[in-house]
Amino acid sequence: MTTYGTMSFHLETERLLLRPWAESDAAEFCALLSERGKGTPAVEHIRTSIAELIAATATTGIALLPIQRRVEGDFIGYCGLIIGRSTLEEPEIAYELFQHAHGRGYATEAAGAVIGAAAATGRKRLWSTVGAWNAPSLRVLEKLGFERDHVSTEENGEVVWLTRSLL
Repeated sequence: MTTYGTMSFHLETERLLLRPWAESDAAEFCALLSERGKGTPAVEHIRTSIAELIAATATTGIALLPIQRRVEGDFIGYCGLIIGRSTLEEPEIAYELFQHAHGRGYATEAAGAVIGAAAATGRKRLWSTVGAWNAPSLRVLEKLGFERDHVSTEENGEVVWLTRSLL
């Protein structure tokens, strides 16, 4: 079995900081998840989710990280690596941003930093799975060099599976 380095949990780009979760992120994380249109999760539930994310990071060496704008200092979403529908050896990149932060290149910038961090662990490939309806997210992944692998059908519709070599 190949062992991989631990992903960096502090990433900086020109405009963004990606950092470990804090319990104080719970209210903002709730607000972000409520934009999905399925109601607002309870803050206590999200605090538990944050604790689970922190624990998973300690176990796996990969992380989903909050995104903050450097100048404004505000939480605008998250980006990072997850096992998701994939494996620890070839994790998925995942990101979600507040709607007010869409269309400004933040997802591309954050995901680019995460791809660099993933490559530094010694991994050879990343996956991403995106709803076929989500054209903006598919454009972000294309800009980052992801290529379509296949499409599956799940209960919420078609899911596009994409891969990106880290070599």
